[in-house]
Amino acid sequence: MNQKVYDSYIKILNKELIPALGCTEPIAIAYAAAKAREVLGKFPEQVVSTCSGNIVKNVKGVVVPATGGLRGIEAATLIGAVGGDPARELEVLTSVTDEDRAKVRELLEKKICHVKLSENKAKLHIIVEMTAGTDSALVEIMHTHTNIIRIEKNGQVLMQEKAGDEEDDDDENIYQLLNLDDIVAFANEVKLGDVADLLKRQVEYNSKIAEVGLTETYGANVGKTLVENYGKSFEVMARALPAAGSDARMGGCELPVVINSGSGNQGMTVSLPVVALAKEMGASEEQLLRALCVSNLTAAYEKRDIGRLSAYCGAISAGAAAGAGMMYLKGGSVSEIGNVVLCTIGNVGGVLCDGAKSSCAAKIASAVDAALLAIHLTEKNRTFGSGEGLVKDTLAETVAAISTVAREGMQVTDDVILHVMVGC
Repeated sequence: MNQKVYDSYIKILNKELIPALGCTEPIAIAYAAAKAREVLGKFPEQVVSTCSGNIVKNVKGVVVPATGGLRGIEAATLIGAVGGDPARELEVLTSVTDEDRAKVRELLEKKICHVKLSENKAKLHIIVEMTAGTDSALVEIMHTHTNIIRIEKNGQVLMQEKAGDEEDDDDENIYQLLNLDDIVAFANEVKLGDVADLLKRQVEYNSKIAEVGLTETYGANVGKTLVENYGKSFEVMARALPAAGSDARMGGCELPVVINSGSGNQGMTVSLPVVALAKEMGASEEQLLRALCVSNLTAAYEKRDIGRLSAYCGAISAGAAAGAGMMYLKGGSVSEIGNVVLCTIGNVGGVLCDGAKSSCAAKIASAVDAALLAIHLTEKNRTFGSGEGLVKDTLAETVAAISTVAREGMQVTDDVILHVMVGC
């Protein structure tokens, strides 16, 4: 295949498949706070966290890891300031101690942290400001969870980058090169040495947290409920594994996952159903890794024009991508793989994102269930017809249509969801 496309896809996988400890929105706040504390050089007396609506929405209902069960922006900010290691980025809270947790609870009582709603139009926007005596520090993040665009100390700008738009990419807009034909060609041709470490880590990390979700009590225990009621067949485990991982992750489990599109829930959803099918089929490690190339890149393709945060539930695009990976593992053609994605998003596309929380696990199970149905339809040479709702002549046109609805049509929906949830 074209070398530029090959290199770009390797770069995309390296950018997307990174480990993160805990739900990425509170972790991004903790990362900004840890960095601001480092810049300040001392512990702050007052802290202000200014966050975009989608950050507020995704932090409100989820347990911040390493806090002992605390929720909310204040907890995420303070745990980052007290015990965070900014060098670890999305694993910023790895080294938090019991003393740090106790300190955070004390500071919450003192109310040193204040929260403001960002007026910036960016979906992902965080500013953490700290003061101690006459000293101050500021760290600003925009568009992606670790993308620091501004650092200030005592009013002096130490670092500033152009914010740009979310779709801007320093690497010649490499995400615009994503399309299903090239994704499948890449999966067929990629040198495993270029991707094996990334993908094996994804399987290892995500499988481990899923097992915790199946055996321990977190959230609504969606994954455990599926197994208890329906057994351990492949089609149950394809839904139960990512759901159980989400149960644990949303409930504050302190195990890392490998994310996709900035989301741990999406990272588990694109990978664990494919892992379940590989086990069912007795597939080789090589077959599994190539199928994971398809699922991970298809997810990035679907999310490219939707954006990382929106009112459109990311579990749906991730479930469709898992369907693509599973169809590839079954030996499906490009056309068949595309039909699985089309039938999945044509079925459940448009499910609302009302923040990160325990019910994300149920949405993941529903998304994977829709993908499994799409596989069965495809295997019987059945599909949804062009012109039926948002379904178009091709997958590319259908993905574009869904993206337009998610990005433009659901903007007001997103605002109303935030207003209903938190009164903003």
